[in-house]
Amino acid sequence: QVQLVESGGGLVQAGGSLRLSCVASTRLVSISNMEWYRQAPGKQRELVAAITSGGNTNYADSVKGRFTISRDNGKNMVYLQMNSLKPEDTAVYYCHALAFGSWGQGTQVTVSS
Repeated sequence: QVQLVESGGGLVQAGGSLRLSCVASTRLVSISNMEWYRQAPGKQRELVAAITSGGNTNYADSVKGRFTISRDNGKNMVYLQMNSLKPEDTAVYYCHALAFGSWGQGTQVTVSS
């Protein structure tokens, strides 16, 4: 079982930036597509960004041009750089290892207007 731990969330004003990190418990995660999801209160969990084992990326339309997903397989890490944050980005953000079906515990991001 691969364990994932997210960090980096917090409270930021609109227009600000945050960098989320996700560390995996094993190097096996390097073979997995990695994803960031978010869930706002009263809403379904939605895919925000994904990165393949080879580094190809994909983004939800709502975050394109503002968010960047990256990974460092040597450190078992996945990152989500979030710029130009908006109040509608407020949510709990989760890291997901697709090949293992593993989820982190989530990190809260709150963007004030």
